[in-house]
Amino acid sequence: MWGGFSADSLANDLEQSYRLGAGDRIQIVVYGESDLSMELLVTNSGKIDYPYLGRIPVNNLTAQQLRDNIEQGLRGDYLINPKVAVNIIGYRQIFINGEVEHPGGYAYQPGLTVEKAIALAGGFTERASKTNINITPGNGTNDLVKAALKHRIAPGDIIVVKASFF
Repeated sequence: MWGGFSADSLANDLEQSYRLGAGDRIQIVVYGESDLSMELLVTNSGKIDYPYLGRIPVNNLTAQQLRDNIEQGLRGDYLINPKVAVNIIGYRQIFINGEVEHPGGYAYQPGLTVEKAIALAGGFTERASKTNINITPGNGTNDLVKAALKHRIAPGDIIVVKASFF
């Protein structure tokens, strides 16, 4: 625990505000209904296929909003009072390119910073600039952000480490 926050509370805060997108893995549990409980991958279209409800758009929804939508869809015709839980079991990848030892895609982890992401990619190359690092956010915008090593990373972000001139 640091600064009054534990790692669990930070991860819980992320899950409360996190917006689902293509590549996320979710678990849907309908209590007492094992045939309606499953793990699903959000497709590139931002949708999931769910029994009785068909293709459900989930892109940009929180897990709580998806839970509410599924409960509402199942209520009445299929179940009297459904109790649903939606959990994020796998976040979409982050990508690290440029002057790192092993560029590529890596599993996102709550609390990930640029520095930790670079460590996942094997560290800086000899030519890497430790101050010229850019991030393209994975939220669908094309904004380019200049980042420091302590900058927090979000799922889907693309990190580019530029070469140093010296």
